[in-house]
Amino acid sequence: MDLDRDFIGYGANPPNPNWPGKARIAINFVMNYEEGSEPSIADGENATETWFTESDGLDSGVSGRDLAAEGLFEYGSRVGFWRLMRIFQDRGLTLTVYGCALALERNPQAAAAIRASGFDVCSHGWRWIRHYGLSEEVEREHIRLAIESLARTTGERPYGWYCRYSPSVNTRKLLVEEGGFLYDSDYYGDELPFWKNVQGKPHLVIPYSLTTNDGQYAGSVGTGNQWFEFMRDTFDMLYREGATQPRMMSVGLHMRLIGHPGRAAGLERFIDHVMKHDDVWIARRIDIARHWIKEHPHTR
Repeated sequence: MDLDRDFIGYGANPPNPNWPGKARIAINFVMNYEEGSEPSIADGENATETWFTESDGLDSGVSGRDLAAEGLFEYGSRVGFWRLMRIFQDRGLTLTVYGCALALERNPQAAAAIRASGFDVCSHGWRWIRHYGLSEEVEREHIRLAIESLARTTGERPYGWYCRYSPSVNTRKLLVEEGGFLYDSDYYGDELPFWKNVQGKPHLVIPYSLTTNDGQYAGSVGTGNQWFEFMRDTFDMLYREGATQPRMMSVGLHMRLIGHPGRAAGLERFIDHVMKHDDVWIARRIDIARHWIKEHPHTR
């Protein structure tokens, strides 16, 4: 049975990415903008989304709307978004926004700030829902809606794609069918981009990470300093290895999680630690995609 899985990848001899400036490591910070597109009774689901909030699992017996969970999501767009924007813009750093299209429609001020920032927007879907549960027809329509919506709110169509947690078995095929995408990030199994042949066409995959991600606050870490220490150790090891084998590091951020002050302090510590090092390329995801296409073009 062909499961279309690859357990080998680059193996013992990964390619040298030739990052700009001969950087040892490329770092891409990702701000996930999901708030306003999550499952909710108002948008047709039978329950309020609670995942990646302090209310997750606290009261599974809530019937109807869970107003506490709704408020925790709203914190992300009302407060957390602006805090993260300040942290990066005050330091003159760039990042990528994983933007759920409907969420940005519901906050024109945030969409305008992203437009003005120069940050790139990777489509995070029309809504923050599980694509692996969609039919092929519905998923195709969600991809189309996301492209059209983000073009209106951000001024440019998305060139990258990443859906909630896991794609469906059809997602990558549908992206290639739609056309216009340079890459997707629906993969967690590597630290370097790589090419796939999809429907007979070359397609670039830029892996993402659920490990170097503030989703750890949903279970394994409790304080900003614990998160900082884990992220620092990850960076330090990749930086050492980068003397001979440069890699990339994705840092996933959620406005309703790390946007809270005590957690944002850990993010600041990590960013400031990174900035003390030379030979680091802090890049947008679209820049990494374009660099890889130029330096490592697809070959059959």
